[in-house]
Amino acid sequence: MDPNEVVADVDETLARYSDLLFGTAITVYVLAMFLFLWALGSARIRRIQSAEAQQLVGATSGRATSGSAPGGGPDLNKPGKLETAPRQPFSEKLAAMAYPVVIVGVLAHLASIVTRGVATDRAPWGNMYEFISLTCVACVIAGIVVLRKAEHRPLLSFVLLPVSLLMFIAGRWLYTQAAPVVPALKSYWLAIHVSVISIASGVLLVAGVASILYLIKMRWGAPGDSADQQRTGRTAALRRIVDAIPGAEILDRLAYKSVVFGFPLFGLGVILGAIWAESAWGRFWGWDPKETVSFIAWVIYAAYLHARATAGWKHTAAAWINVAGFVALLFNLFIINLVVSGLHSYAGL
Repeated sequence: MDPNEVVADVDETLARYSDLLFGTAITVYVLAMFLFLWALGSARIRRIQSAEAQQLVGATSGRATSGSAPGGGPDLNKPGKLETAPRQPFSEKLAAMAYPVVIVGVLAHLASIVTRGVATDRAPWGNMYEFISLTCVACVIAGIVVLRKAEHRPLLSFVLLPVSLLMFIAGRWLYTQAAPVVPALKSYWLAIHVSVISIASGVLLVAGVASILYLIKMRWGAPGDSADQQRTGRTAALRRIVDAIPGAEILDRLAYKSVVFGFPLFGLGVILGAIWAESAWGRFWGWDPKETVSFIAWVIYAAYLHARATAGWKHTAAAWINVAGFVALLFNLFIINLVVSGLHSYAGL
């Protein structure tokens, strides 16, 4: 195909707008991430202050106050203080500020994907740069839905961290100029199969982040011995961070709900890929590296759901299985597409 003809099929102005919106989305995500981290830190300080206040009340509850009546009751002659409405905690204000910031980032991200699709007149997920972009926006939207409760919203910071890293890698090293796809990808299955896999991968990435936080909470969240509590430096800093994370049961439940939604969607994506393979290559399954690792990841998530539903299995062991699925997804995304040679290798760059 003539290179000049390729350029003529692309709206360069919209392509530039897409790139600008992509960079804007990264910036907004990073800003929201720091706001949520600040909210977590403020919530921890508030919990410490509340615990100290309760200890102070408990220490003075048994003492007779100077304002008590002779019979031990309160002195009704003393003027009392007017009760004031409790102020909204600063951490809640920060989380309330960060939540709409994330939504603005999602809107910019979606606009980036849409404008790239209009600029190229095709489904905008035909290479690694575009696939990662779609997967990341699906991950953020899934995080917004799963963590929509006010007390869970600061956990979005741990979702935005890998999303920002993936988008930075895609924009810095995997960026591809807007152009028509290679002939092998000119199929309506590109819009169906890849979109389903991207959305499922985004949801499962949220589940992986939740399980990683769960394992961290189980390992370092419980109070240690006196010697451990007296340590300073890295151990104390790690304890402060872990203390700000919500309880392990909440994290385990969020991970399970995400996998329950993402697992059948991922399985549907694998089936749709097999149908596309039969149409393009004349066989449903050929144990191509991409197909093999996708099947392995599907089996790992099936094992996770089985472990969570089976009596006698500890949730910690199930969480490790979920993390293994998380690693398999990332391995399939980067190593298989960019390093291992196979029928899907052309989708990389």
